[in-house]
Amino acid sequence: MTGTLITTEVDFAAEGKQTGYLRVPHSVHRSAYGWIPVPVTVIRNGDGPTLVISAGVHGDEYEGQIAAATLARTLEAADLRGRLILLPMMNFPAAEAGTRVSPVDQGNLNRVFPGDPKGTPSEMMAHYHEEVILPLADYAVDLHSGGTSLIYPATVLRGPGHTPEEEAGLRLLTEAFDLPYGWQFTGGGGRGSTARTAMGAANRKGVINVMAELGGAGCVTPDILRRTERGLRRILSALKMLPGEALDPPQGTRMLTARGVVAAYHPGVFEPLANIGDDVTKGELIALIHHPETPGQAPDEVHASHDGMILALRAMAQVRRGDALFQIASDPV
Repeated sequence: MTGTLITTEVDFAAEGKQTGYLRVPHSVHRSAYGWIPVPVTVIRNGDGPTLVISAGVHGDEYEGQIAAATLARTLEAADLRGRLILLPMMNFPAAEAGTRVSPVDQGNLNRVFPGDPKGTPSEMMAHYHEEVILPLADYAVDLHSGGTSLIYPATVLRGPGHTPEEEAGLRLLTEAFDLPYGWQFTGGGGRGSTARTAMGAANRKGVINVMAELGGAGCVTPDILRRTERGLRRILSALKMLPGEALDPPQGTRMLTARGVVAAYHPGVFEPLANIGDDVTKGELIALIHHPETPGQAPDEVHASHDGMILALRAMAQVRRGDALFQIASDPV
C-alpha cells in the first residue's frame, strides 16, 4: 500500500483511451472538500512497454506541456501498442499560475521527491508519481525548459548506464529523441539515487529515463516545439509503440558534459557578450553587469569559468548576486 490520499479518475490497467484528473486533496477556505486537478491521459492497447511522459513539473516551462497535450489529443488506442501515460501539467497549480513553484505551497516539485503521502500538495504529488505511476513504467521522459529565467537549446539529458541493458535503453531514447544537443551526467543515477527530482525517482524505480531542456524565457519557441513533438513520436516509434510509423532520418546529437555555472556577483543589468552555442575560453570576458542607477560607475565584468560552449543563457536582464547567468558545457573528454 502506498498510503496516498490522491485518487484518480482513470484506470491505469484498462484498455483504450481515458482522460481525467488525479485528485490531490486540498481543503481551503473557498472549498472545504476541494481537490487540485492534475490532468492525466492513459492510452493502452495490448502488450508492449509502458512509457510515462511528464511535463509542467515547473509551471513556466511550456514546450513540454504543449507536446504532451498534443499527444493526448491526437493519439488513439488503435494507433498504439503498449501503454502511454501522459501528464502535461504535473504541477498543476504552478502551471496554471505560470510560475516555477506552486503558489499553493511554494513547492518546487522537482526538488521534493520522494515526497510525502500526507504532506503538502507538492509532496503528495511527488510521492504519487514515484510510488504509483513510475512503478508501472518501463521508460519515462520528463520535459523541462529554462523556465522564465534561463534559455536552453533543445537538449536531452541522460545519466550513466549502470548495466548493459540500461545503457542500451538510454542510448535508444537519446538517439530517438534526436535533439541537437545532449548532456550526459558523469555520475549518479541508478537505484541508489538520492536525487530529489523526477529523474531521481525514475532511477530509484529502475525506469530507463531521460529528461529534456527545451527553450525557456517563459515563452514557446516554434522550432524547439517542433523538435520536441518530432522527438517524442520518434521515441514511441523506436519503442515499437507506434507500429504504423517509421523513424525519419536522424539529424544527430552533439553530446556534452556540463562544466559549471557562471553566476552574478553584483546586482545590476546583465548584458551578455556571448550567446548559446558560442565557444569560450576560461577567463574570457562574456558579460557586463551595468549600474545605471549610479552615474559614472563602470560595469562589472563577468568572465568564463571554464573552457567550453555556452549551453544556457540567462533570459532576464535584471540580476542579483547569486543568479545564474550562463551554463558552460564541453565535449566529453
